[in-house]
Amino acid sequence: MTFQITTVYPDGRTETRDATPEEVAQREADLVAFAAEEEARQQAIADAEAAKQSAKDKLAALGLTEEEIRAIAGI
Repeated sequence: MTFQITTVYPDGRTETRDATPEEVAQREADLVAFAAEEEARQQAIADAEAAKQSAKDKLAALGLTEEEIRAIAGI
């Protein structure tokens, strides 16, 4: 993977250069870390939704109506 870095100076000049091997390695590490964080975030969202549905199911099993469940859940 290669990429270029463009620097824009306050006076409007621009300078474009190839990324160094260290910058390329850091970019690749950042992409891997981002993917792992995104997967963890998506899993946390799915877990929260599953817990919410489980709570609703348990309330319904106790005999609460859908309206009562919505009132308790604040939805």
